[in-house]
Amino acid sequence: MTENHNKSISPELREKLAKIKHLALDMDGTIYLGSTLFPFTKKFLADMTEAGITYSFLTNNPSISVSDYLKKLEKLGIEATEDNMYTTSLAAIDYIKSHYPEAKRLFILGTPSMTTQFEEAGFISCADDPDDVPDVLVVAFDKTLAYDRLCRASWWASQGIPYVATNPDKVCPTDQRTVLVDCGSMCKCIEYATGRQPDVCVGKPDPNMLRGVFERYGYQPDEVAMVGDRIYTDTATAHNAGAFGVLVLSGETTLEVAEKVAEDARTNPAPEFFPPDLIARDVKELGELLIESRK
Repeated sequence: MTENHNKSISPELREKLAKIKHLALDMDGTIYLGSTLFPFTKKFLADMTEAGITYSFLTNNPSISVSDYLKKLEKLGIEATEDNMYTTSLAAIDYIKSHYPEAKRLFILGTPSMTTQFEEAGFISCADDPDDVPDVLVVAFDKTLAYDRLCRASWWASQGIPYVATNPDKVCPTDQRTVLVDCGSMCKCIEYATGRQPDVCVGKPDPNMLRGVFERYGYQPDEVAMVGDRIYTDTATAHNAGAFGVLVLSGETTLEVAEKVAEDARTNPAPEFFPPDLIARDVKELGELLIESRK
């Protein structure tokens, strides 16, 4: 059952909130927007720590490395360690090592920061050269996208090279007056040119993103809430992994869109997306509800 932020919570929802011990927090659009920290984020995190609720940061944005994310969080005034972070670049590394254990050479359509993350994990980044054949093609959110490299990625896709995408997001939230074209849109470009879709897209809503949290922190699915600003990635991940899904309206998704998804789920036996368990204005309101549920 979905409840939104302008309704009082039911006893059933209060009981579910009271079980939450860990928050898997999306980042962009949830705790900050672009380069701007939401004014309520620091207090929210402090309140959660005081209430005994732990948290981790999950992000579908692989354009910067974990170390760079930690530097960004530190600059914003948020203390975190590598153990608090799980990005889709790490998920892709884990997937390739598990499913293609012999793979060493990758053609990476991604930022230099992300490429460094893969190289530090033991992979070799292939050049933009038809003779430098990769074992796996990796397509990500590449903010340094060059036309020649997009063409090379399309070529390797057309040649049947194993093809891993980091995330399905169409756009990346931003506080700037522009549209940040994300990995999902880049994959659609390659598909339009070649007819080839990724073999796997390892980021949210793939349930493995949250299963890693369950295993790392030792929680059951109903003890973890996935919190984010997108229905088609964040709360879909919660649904796919059996966790509690919270949509916040501080990023991409509007209340109107969320209500349309809920209506579709009520009337369609096979909806495209399932509605979140809870809709909150922002993490500040979520924190208030979590604390209230424990009284």
